[in-house]
Amino acid sequence: MKGRRTLLLPEACPRGGTWGKFVQRSAFPKTLFLRSIPALVLALLAVPISGAQSPDPDDVEVKPVPLLTGSAGFISDFTGGQPDLHPIATSLVLVPIGQRWLFETRATFETDMVQVPGRTGFHGGPVQKEVEYAQLDFIANPYITVTVGRFLTPFGIFNERLYPIWIRNLQADPLILPIGVGPSNASTGAMVRGGFKANSQINVNYTAYFSALSTVTPVDSDRFAGGRGGIFVTKARFEIGGSFQHLLQQERSNLYGFHTIWQPPALPFDLRAEYAHSKRGSGYWVEPAYKLSRLPFLQNEMRRTQIVARYQQFFTGELQSDILPPVNTKQFEFGVNYYFIDGLKAAANYGRQFTADGNANIWTMALTYRFVFPLGHAGIQ
Repeated sequence: MKGRRTLLLPEACPRGGTWGKFVQRSAFPKTLFLRSIPALVLALLAVPISGAQSPDPDDVEVKPVPLLTGSAGFISDFTGGQPDLHPIATSLVLVPIGQRWLFETRATFETDMVQVPGRTGFHGGPVQKEVEYAQLDFIANPYITVTVGRFLTPFGIFNERLYPIWIRNLQADPLILPIGVGPSNASTGAMVRGGFKANSQINVNYTAYFSALSTVTPVDSDRFAGGRGGIFVTKARFEIGGSFQHLLQQERSNLYGFHTIWQPPALPFDLRAEYAHSKRGSGYWVEPAYKLSRLPFLQNEMRRTQIVARYQQFFTGELQSDILPPVNTKQFEFGVNYYFIDGLKAAANYGRQFTADGNANIWTMALTYRFVFPLGHAGIQ
């Protein structure tokens, strides 16, 4: 199961700057939580220890500490009647270096448990281990962060913001996910990203990147250059943006896409959508989700319950691809998520896939957990 990645606070909130500056939760959707790792980690973990007399905030320099976070899950998938049990664990380590540098890396450990003919029960194969990314960030100022190394390809939003199993509303990957992200969902090269406030209601975010060709598995990557931009309307909690990429190998084609996220302040509602186009295929997905906290009965249970649906289509392109569906495909999914506590979620969903090769039912059940451990003590330098 290659690729289940991370989300981060939108670049509309600049990555970096003074560590003590933090963004109000009400200004951003939950789905935009994880990617501003520098600002988030160093703001949360670098809180000065209070004493008998509070020092002048302008004179205080906080000391950030390393952080270990990640997720673990058990996903059961039944596609066309074929069962697949999938344990997965992901660890993310963040190591601040001074006030402007941050090293971050994420590794995934997973295996597939399947039924073996002639034997009872499910049996696991070898554990697949992969370093999904390892990057060094330099926070030049509140508007610019420079990254070098291996990083998640920022084409669209799912790969970078919504991929982790504890963030995604439905456990199945969108059909168009492989478009624009490379053979292993990551790039090897350099990236510049950031954001700025256009006015009191609109934030603008941007990303530009270059990836070099790497044929070493599992850290392979294609050679391409691209960018992504977005506009975030703070009062409406609405973001819209687009991605562009030029492939610098093979047919040297252009890829493009659009994305949107909306979380209206007045409703426990979440809408996500993406479109992507390439010579190897194109398609879209639309995913609404609604928390049942407004229902007048069983309020303690309903506020923990979320219903979600996704409709998607994929259209084959003029060139063949071994990581995209081979035929035109339609797929609908409907599911329920239940949040026991913050970070612990149970999920169940049903889907139906329609193709020229035949139709299939898709059943998925999952239990996911997110953890966070500081690896030190924050303090005042």
